[in-house]
Formats: sequence, C-alpha cells, structure tokens
Amino acid sequence: MLQPLQRRVFNIAARHGSLHHRRLFSLPNIPFLESDGSATQRYRERKILPYRQSDLYRIVADVESYPHYLPYCVGSRVFNRNEREDGVILMDAELTVGFLTFQESCVCAVTCKPYESVKAVASSSTTLLKTLNTIWRFQPASPNSFDLSKNPPLDRTREENAASLSSDGPTMVTLDLEFAFANPVHAAVSAKFFGQVSQLMVKAFEERCLAVHGPGTR
Repeated sequence: MLQPLQRRVFNIAARHGSLHHRRLFSLPNIPFLESDGSATQRYRERKILPYRQSDLYRIVADVESYPHYLPYCVGSRVFNRNEREDGVILMDAELTVGFLTFQESCVCAVTCKPYESVKAVASSSTTLLKTLNTIWRFQPASPNSFDLSKNPPLDRTREENAASLSSDGPTMVTLDLEFAFANPVHAAVSAKFFGQVSQLMVKAFEERCLAVHGPGTR
C-alpha cells in the first residue's frame, strides 16, 4: 500500500501524463527543446522545525535510510566512509533514483559537517540525470517565527552553533537542490511536476522527524 507522501507524488505525475500507456523513451524528438530543455534547475526550501540541530543533522547524515522516506529515492548504499581529523565525515554512496518508468543509480560524494550540513554531489551521470546535487543546512533559529524572505538567519561561528546544541530547538533547515536531466525531452515532460520535488523532500523530512523524535518542542 502506498504511503500518503508516495500517493501525492504519484498523483502529481498522473495529472500531467499517462504512466501506463506511454514510456518516456517512446516520446518523439522535439527539436525546439534541444537548446535549453536540459538546463540545470535550482530550488531552495527553508523551514523552522521544533527539533535540536544535532537531531536533524543525524537524520540526514543517515544516508542509507533515504529510501524509507525521501521521494524518488528507491535505493541507497554506502560503500566508503572516512572521518577527517576535523570531524568532517566523507562518504561514497550509491543512490538509486526512480522516476516514472525509469530507475537509475549514480555514485555521490557525501560530505557531512556535524552538526551543520550534509552535501551530496553526484560524481557520475546516468541516462536520466546528468546533474544531481543536494545540500541540507541546519542553523539555530529563534523560538519566535519570522519572515524568512525578509529576515534570513545570520551566519554563526562554530562555537556559537556548538553552544546552542543543548537547547531543544527550534532549528532552521535549508535545502538546496540542483538537478538536470540528460535528455531535454525528459526535462520538458517532467517540468510541470518535478519542480515540486524540493517541497516534497522537506515535507518527507518533516514527517521523518515526527516519526523519529515525536512532535518536538514548540
């Protein structure tokens, strides 16, 4: 049975094209799409969540758990992990992305900076995606909500961040997502609904936090 978030992803796709009667590879070549249809698309999402910075970081740093909650991620395997003297963790991970009728795997270089950020950069392209980069950032936020567009969070030093970890939150979560399809036709077909993936990822992350840590402290 599909989970609620998976149903929403499926419904978005279904509204903009048949999933059963036509495969993307059977679509005709559209010359006017060749110029910029495969350009890199960039999205940013921000949200304040009622959890500690360290707790949110640990969820995202657990790369092998991604298939359990992130949309379009159907497989994840870490096959190399090293920790530097400064505490930064470097991983090589194989991520499998499922999109409509396609399923592709790529190797990503993952950099985890406790408890500040998790960055994943695809080091190999696939027949579906030629670019796939994500970075999650975590910053202490004021208990009082504010307008992010007018008052973005200020950068803090590592010492200030460390001092805030003993609090119960809240934490500002920022997701930056970059992706580019290898085929301009695929990009055009997906444009109407794939642009919502960053919103879906943050929503899925929020649901994961609720499942792991409960409702948090508001």
